[in-house]
Parts: sequence; C-alpha cells; structure tokens
Amino acid sequence: MPRYNIYTKVESNVPASDLYYDLNVYKTDGNNKKHVLLSVTQQPIDPSYYTQSHDTNETDDDLSVIYIIEMSLYRKHGGKLISVLSSPTKKMYTLGEIVSGKAYSKNKRENVCYFETKAQTKPVNESGDDNIHSVQITCQERAFIAKEYPVGSTNDPFDKKKIENQIVSRMSYSSYPNQGGTSLCGPAAFFYCLQMDRPDVYKQAANELWLYGKTKIGILNISPGDGCRHPKGEFYDDYGRELVSGLDWITLASLRDSENLLMSYDEVGDQVSGITMWGKLTEWFEKAGYEKIFDNISISHANEADIVKLNSYAKQGYRVVTLISAGMLKGWGNGDSSSKNHWIVWDEPVCKVDGGDITPIDNDELIELKLFSWGRVDWQIKDKSSLNYFAKHIFGGLVFKPIK
Repeated sequence: MPRYNIYTKVESNVPASDLYYDLNVYKTDGNNKKHVLLSVTQQPIDPSYYTQSHDTNETDDDLSVIYIIEMSLYRKHGGKLISVLSSPTKKMYTLGEIVSGKAYSKNKRENVCYFETKAQTKPVNESGDDNIHSVQITCQERAFIAKEYPVGSTNDPFDKKKIENQIVSRMSYSSYPNQGGTSLCGPAAFFYCLQMDRPDVYKQAANELWLYGKTKIGILNISPGDGCRHPKGEFYDDYGRELVSGLDWITLASLRDSENLLMSYDEVGDQVSGITMWGKLTEWFEKAGYEKIFDNISISHANEADIVKLNSYAKQGYRVVTLISAGMLKGWGNGDSSSKNHWIVWDEPVCKVDGGDITPIDNDELIELKLFSWGRVDWQIKDKSSLNYFAKHIFGGLVFKPIK
C-alpha cells in the first residue's frame, strides 16, 4: 500500500521561527472507528509558513476519500510553547487534494490563522486619568441570520450553541435530518446517508457552512446564496415548536439552493424551489464520493420484481434511496396518494410480516420496511400493506455503495 507526502499552511504575522504545530489527518467511519493517516506534534513551521512535508501511514484508499485535517498551533514564549488556539481547527479535503498540495484554501480566513496586533493602545478619554485602553477588533458577519430572528434573539435558529447541540444529537444518532414542512426530502436523504456513513464529514460540512457560509464535500460544492443565508418566514409554529431546525436549514436548504439556477430557496414555507429530481440527487451522491450501483427510477410505479431487485441490494448493505408516494407512510393519515412526491432511505430490506424473504409472486403477502423519513428511522409503512400495495407506491430507486 502506498504512502504519501502531505503538507498544509498557516496564516500569521508572527515570525515563523516562533510557531509550532500539531497536525492530525484522519477519517471516522459509520462505526465511529477512527482511521489515522498522519499524526505529528509540536513541529516547527517552515519560514514560508507551510508545515513540513510529512510521510503518511500506508493506505489503500482511493484519492476521492475525504479526510479531516486537524491542526493546533503554538507560539514560543521564553522557551515554552503556548497554545494560541482555543481549540484545534479542522478542514476537510479529499486524499487527492491533500497529496497534490491543495490542502489549504485561497481564502486566508479558512486556513489556520493567528495574528498579533502591532497597534498601540490608546486611553479611552483624553485626560488619561483612567487606566483603561481600547483595541478595535473587526470580524465578519455571521453567515446565517434569519430575518425574523436576528442575532441575539431568544429564538435565533442559528445561534451557535443551538447548532452545536443539534450536531451533538446527530453524532449520537439521537436525531436525524428532518425537513419538517419544507420540500427538502431529497437533501434530507443525502445528508442522512452521509450522517450514517461518514459522521465526521457530516459534522464538518455543517460547521463549515455555519462558519463560512459554504463547504465542499468531495467535489460537491455547497454555496448557498444570500437569500438562503438570510431566510424569511416562520421557523416555529404557534406552540413554539420548530418547523425546521437551524442545522437542517443550514445543510438541507443550502444544498438545494446551491443547485437552483432560476429560483432562490430563501423562505421556510417555500415548496417549489426545494423539489429534487432524481438526476440531481444522483449527482449529489456521486460528487460526494458515492458510487451508483443500480438505478430503476421510472415515471410509472414499480412492480413486485423491481422491489425484489432493490431488496437484493439492501441485503448487501448498499444505500437504497427510493422515490415514493408519501401516502404509503403511517404519518400520512387515512388519506392516500398516488403521486411521486417523497424520497426515503431504506434502513433494512423489505420483509414479510410473518417472516421470510419476499419474492415476485408474493403479491398479497403483508410486508414491512424500516426506513428513514422526516427525521425518523422506524417501521413506517402503513399497517396491513401488501407487496402489491407497496410496489404501486414506489417509483423505483437509486442504489449507492456507502462511502468509506
């Protein structure tokens, strides 16, 4: 297995000879197992503010695999190394970008930064009687601000602490992407798969969107427009419950808005701008590093043989994403629907209620399916649903190999 030489850079006005760094490059899989590509501590910075070029551990990963680069920075004071960052900084790149010397951003702010002011402090009042001085510090506006809930508002959906708590909930699998009343089921299906396969990438993408208003997953660029980053509309119902969380707006709406050439996704209640066609959903998965294995999406509903085919892939551990009529789900109520209007992800293969595998001739056999939809992973097909009923509410599916 090959090894690689990798490096990155920092931005600073402090003499490079006084700066040292820790550098860790790793990935975390869906089983929460950490795979370390490189780990070095307290290394000196090059005079040009690049790190040294370090040899990685051996890996057989494809160059499309995404890694997290984590850095801590130290400044030398009186012979001691003092940490100058409140926490390590993180950025993600594909292995190909890392080994080709592209593991840093052209935007200075997105790299590891440490600057010391050289300006002189001045007395607050002209008399100079009070020993109080001021230093002016500038910072960029936060990327996401809701028009009805500005920064400082009790109900600010993008408050840093709220977003951090929501990410923690996702990392412990206590919650999942939930588009609420929006039409963002396509992005929700994509981010659910990402959460399950590469939770570290999901977390990093959410953090980068909150910090910078953009992120890149593999070669999938997510860069929402100003309207999406400053959405209008109600984020809460009359009882104070979230219609959509800040985290889900940052991730789901940003992904959808990045692909809208004609319409901006800038309002919580917008339905039309959030609709995702299967070609675009496939593109998102493939750009993020997924490999499409099979596709039987159709404008007409599936038959029993189509379901059995999709089931064969689900048994092998592939991600099965299907386009359905939402009326087949328990949460739809007593009504029904025959239109293709919702994306779901299978969590397990379809099975008979009485046990056993389904076959194309089991038309009237009662079946059940554990699936992801609207923030839940559960047995959500309506009770007493036959395989024939199930097939008539499915319009085929997309099958992807989980990313490493």
